[in-house]
Amino acid sequence: MRAKGSYFSLAHILHRQAASPDLIDPPLSRKERTHTITSNCLDIFRSASSRKRSKETHKTVPAHPTSADTLPKRGLGESLDTRHGPGSWHIILLLVAYSLLPARASDQSEVLAQAERLERAGQFRESGAVLAHALAATPTPSAKHKQLEFELDRLDRIRKDFPYTQDRLYQDLKKSVKDLAPAEYEEWVREGRFDSRPIDGERRFMASSISNLFFRYPELNARRIPAKNDGEVQMLQLETCRAIKAAALAEHTPYVLPKRFDVTMNVTADANAAPDGEIVRAWLPIPREYPFQGGFQLLTASPVPKNIYDEASAIRSLCLEQPARKNKPTKFSIEYGYTARGVWFDLKPEDVRGIDARDRDLARFITEAPHVVFTPEMRALSQQIVANEANPYRKAKKFYDWIAENIKYSFATEYSTIRNISEYCRSHGYGDCGQEALLFITLCRLNGIPARWQSGWNTFPGAKSIHDWSEIYIAPYGWIPVDPYMGIYATRYATKLTSDQRREIRDFYFGGLDQYRIAANSDHNQVLNPPKRSVRSDNVDFQRGELEWGTHNIYFDQFSYELRVKDVPREAKRLD
Repeated sequence: MRAKGSYFSLAHILHRQAASPDLIDPPLSRKERTHTITSNCLDIFRSASSRKRSKETHKTVPAHPTSADTLPKRGLGESLDTRHGPGSWHIILLLVAYSLLPARASDQSEVLAQAERLERAGQFRESGAVLAHALAATPTPSAKHKQLEFELDRLDRIRKDFPYTQDRLYQDLKKSVKDLAPAEYEEWVREGRFDSRPIDGERRFMASSISNLFFRYPELNARRIPAKNDGEVQMLQLETCRAIKAAALAEHTPYVLPKRFDVTMNVTADANAAPDGEIVRAWLPIPREYPFQGGFQLLTASPVPKNIYDEASAIRSLCLEQPARKNKPTKFSIEYGYTARGVWFDLKPEDVRGIDARDRDLARFITEAPHVVFTPEMRALSQQIVANEANPYRKAKKFYDWIAENIKYSFATEYSTIRNISEYCRSHGYGDCGQEALLFITLCRLNGIPARWQSGWNTFPGAKSIHDWSEIYIAPYGWIPVDPYMGIYATRYATKLTSDQRREIRDFYFGGLDQYRIAANSDHNQVLNPPKRSVRSDNVDFQRGELEWGTHNIYFDQFSYELRVKDVPREAKRLD
């Protein structure tokens, strides 16, 4: 539960008293409701202030993840700052001012703009108060109400992504970097080596700060505790690429060396994530149909699925439902088999031609979309990279190589909190696999090269993780896979291999793909089927699952997920 004085409690008061005046007996005028709302808000502040004087309050920091590569499971426990400083009174004044305004539809953009300005300035409480009042005055159900609900929740998601204080980060970092001295750490902070942002008067640091330090400054790996040794994985990666390429050349087909996998996915909502008896709905990702992937067979499911989405859908899911029980976790489990093939296209630049501009199926993949925006900065970068090149294949390869050589890998904050992912990756010079893929997709579409998202899981032995990559359309070959992350990995992080071996891997993943993929999505920002009634935990991607009860989202910090994969050797003829 959040602190009673938080802006989420204010939203509850506003929702009952402003949006539902019939709950007040006798009904009040708008001016009278404004007075009532303000009085109740002041009572919360005075009560919290009184408690603070009688007992010292403090902000609690969640237990940090056991692995630096994992976001924390719990967010911040927030106590409202009730000192008679500008922050507290700003909230009161904002609530009063907004309650006096007429609730017109045209106000929504102004509300969102003001909330955005306050958030960027680090004034999260004030931003939340603006959104809370607008939410209370907006009819439900409606798209506008849902947008405001998401924006209010987004503030809380950002808090969860930035759990560290500067001192607490130092205490954890000392366990991972040998001989780290306070002066060296303070210099790193001044240099901006860690993602941070001001939140309500305090600078907070991102949950993955420790892992990202080693990605962005690989020279520090010599001081890493414990030392990382993935030489065997790197060599297996090289051998896999070579085997797929050799088979494709020998068999004169891009789809080769099929493998059969059995997969078990478990998703568990925490005890009391939903009230006792409420129905919890869960959407779990499953493989869609592709030329390189098929043969899906559901083996077991608990509970019995309510819906299995079409195999050609852009976001393939399986939906399950069961009631929550008091003080007990709510578990969902599926087991399925599927077949995946290695991919490698023997691309000849001289054979490449332009696309048919009348092809509607391709037209939507050369336009702007959420997180695919042709900003002036993106146009300038595109021109810098391609110059006068006209060949679509060579243009796309230039983008791929530029990303491999200029973008560093970093774990990301939740995608739902980022306004424009491709621009974020470009401007920061780093990003995770999905951010790198969206940067590549944006550059390709800007140049008339059809490009789209592909995502799910990477199940490569020793390197299993959720993963995003891309596809581009190159005539006459059709859709070919491109994994920008693997270009970065080979260039920067496969340090146990020779430069020629690293180049082999890098070139392979422009037009090639290994079999260790579960591809559930063929586009980003897609709608689940059936759609969620609540806001999505991730409205860009779909890999970890989505949960809700009623119209309430169950966010990532309230459920866990795991994926187990078993390679099932079978004769190739039985895999089709």
